[in-house]
Amino acid sequence: MIDPVTAPRVRAALEQCLRDGITLIDVDLTTVDRCDDNGLRVFPDVSEHAAEAQAFLLLHHPSPQTERLLMDTGSDGLLYPMRPGGARPQRA
Repeated sequence: MIDPVTAPRVRAALEQCLRDGITLIDVDLTTVDRCDDNGLRVFPDVSEHAAEAQAFLLLHHPSPQTERLLMDTGSDGLLYPMRPGGARPQRA
């Protein structure tokens, strides 16, 4: 779970990738069963910092709950296209 306790560590790790010059950050969320609002905020923030550094952040394999949150907040552009035919998930 990414929550107020774990979100700062996730943010720090992703920001360190940018400081290390990594230009494509792939985040596999397979083992993350839930993500609250605090945790969710990490990804758009880091994505914005990545864009400023000409880098990219992509999220892979989110749980249905996390995917729904990303879609509801308009952050679904961070999702790697894993649907048949390479299509991104569509908002309901």
